[in-house]
Amino acid sequence: MFVIDKEKNRINKIKSCTFSDLKFREREHLQEWLENTPTAFGEDDELLFIQKEFDGFDDTRERLDLLAIDKQGDLVIIENKLDDSGRDVTWQVLKYASYCSSLTTPQIRDIYQSYLDKKGCSENAESNISEFLDINDFEDIQLNNNQRIILVSGSYRKEVTSTVLWLLQKYKLKIQCFKATPYSFEGQIFLNIEQIIPVHEVEEYTIKMAEKAQEDQSTQEKQVIRHKKRIEFWNLLLPKLNTKTNLFANVSPSKDNWINAGSGVSGVGFVFSVAKNYARTEVSMTRSSAEENKFIFDKLLKYREEIEVQTGTLEWERMDNKKACRIKHELLDVSLYEKENWNKMVDFLIASMVKMEVAFKKSLQVINRQLKADRGSSD
Repeated sequence: MFVIDKEKNRINKIKSCTFSDLKFREREHLQEWLENTPTAFGEDDELLFIQKEFDGFDDTRERLDLLAIDKQGDLVIIENKLDDSGRDVTWQVLKYASYCSSLTTPQIRDIYQSYLDKKGCSENAESNISEFLDINDFEDIQLNNNQRIILVSGSYRKEVTSTVLWLLQKYKLKIQCFKATPYSFEGQIFLNIEQIIPVHEVEEYTIKMAEKAQEDQSTQEKQVIRHKKRIEFWNLLLPKLNTKTNLFANVSPSKDNWINAGSGVSGVGFVFSVAKNYARTEVSMTRSSAEENKFIFDKLLKYREEIEVQTGTLEWERMDNKKACRIKHELLDVSLYEKENWNKMVDFLIASMVKMEVAFKKSLQVINRQLKADRGSSD
């Protein structure tokens, strides 16, 4: 930091110091400065301080430095260090935040009133909180929906900054680190309080990235749950199916929402598919050639009446805008993710697949011979 000498058109360096060099103490000085300067952490982040050296935690003698309320009505836990954050400050302040998380609105009011009384103020806690939050009736106020953490120190150890960034980005914890640096120049002492985590200019971006990371983690967790559900369902279905037909005898449970077995025709399979709103059996045509898939579908369509005598009505989907084709039988309004539906789904799928296997067997054999003959003649 420099001071500008306008007369000489020069800049002169202002010497940075340590609090220890200047004989400043944590409680006597830094804590007092912050407590009596509500905008110390930014003009747009005014705080209402409601307690200091707070020790009102059950079964512990620990005490936090400063406790405040922000404009959202959330509690702000502030921990001050002088020249060195120490190694354990993150663990320390997380404990304080956890202790404070259970405080109710009436308890917070009483904590603040005790603070005012100790200061010899005749002010009323309810009135002050209502005015600060711009809410007329204290009964309409709900405090402590969330907690914030602010760390203040002259310097931070790597293990502290690393942990803070991890908490911020991975768990979207509301935590900030401010660096407090005293300066000396010509007998005057200055104090700079600078937010270093998250860097103020990219704070919004950092928060969004943290939200995205949390969303990704939630998505991965949900995916793992889905995979487990699917495997469990297939483990229920396959043993029962194998007592009725050998079609899926060599098929193992899968984390996918579908499993399939061959039909004897390359690229044509019998498929089970389950989801959050249906259970389905199908004959699927997925050869590499769209023309061949349409050919097989059209050939099977000629046997439709004969097939549906055995299976009941099916849905025939040629899907002209896609490469594949399918013929399906669906049970709607059931969900893989509701176990009470499973027996109904299993019974439907087994009955439907057994019928499909028998109904399509003859026509698929005829088509397979024709495909081989056509390929032989083209050779």
